[in-house]
Amino acid sequence: MAIEDRFYRIVVDALAHDRLTLPTLPEVALKIRRLLQNEDVTSAQVAAEVHRDPAIAVRLIRVANSAAMRSGRQVENVQQAVTRLGLHYTRLLVDGLALEQMFVATHAELKKRLLRAWQQSVEVAALAQVLAAQCTLLQPEMAMLAGLVHHVGALPILRLAEHHAAALESAEALDDVVARLSPRIGRMVLQAWHFPPELVDVPVLWPDMSREHDGGPDFADVVAVAVLRTRGASDPQFRDLDAATVPAFVKLDLEPDFPLSGPGSLAEGYQSSLQLLQAA
Repeated sequence: MAIEDRFYRIVVDALAHDRLTLPTLPEVALKIRRLLQNEDVTSAQVAAEVHRDPAIAVRLIRVANSAAMRSGRQVENVQQAVTRLGLHYTRLLVDGLALEQMFVATHAELKKRLLRAWQQSVEVAALAQVLAAQCTLLQPEMAMLAGLVHHVGALPILRLAEHHAAALESAEALDDVVARLSPRIGRMVLQAWHFPPELVDVPVLWPDMSREHDGGPDFADVVAVAVLRTRGASDPQFRDLDAATVPAFVKLDLEPDFPLSGPGSLAEGYQSSLQLLQAA
């Protein structure tokens, strides 16, 4: 039996018998969610909780000071950032920014894969945020979060692979299993995290590049376009795909080769959003 088939069966068996360990959100994200269940919660209380994670606190301030959110004077502290962003957006952003803490592993190859996966997710999130703002009526911050979690289903698979040496010996086998199972597992993760309903199906919907639906663009369309534009040609999964045939580009009224650098509102917005998300 081929390595990918053996490991595929291992993952499927773990799924079937509830032995696949799903990642849990970091404590800061969970505590903020619990705080926001109280209708009387204040921005000061939320800010105090965010301060427990300095990296997230810094990023939240930078998001609040981004060009998309700037309106008036500079934000100088977390409480001002929470006030400007609003409690709802703050929760979404903390959920997304906390994800980076999960992309770690002890095995050298997996560590490299997880770092690459996170970097790709950041690129997709940065572009998704700008696409939502400029090409749709969708909430940009929600689109950013959709980008950050679009490939979260790979996490449990890669964690399981740490215990199966054969899977780690074959990059192709691991890639195959991740491509085949991560969408389904990604949906399970977001369900377990009680993510907004409009995001839960994103991991399953975005890889279907032939997907058509009624109405305006949704978050899966935005993520699909962001994935294809940021890494399509280098991803074996989409190497032979003709982007001109992808309905999501039509939904967003974009050409498949729209520029990501140089002048232009999309390119400039993307570079600004990417720089923001990459900031430590």
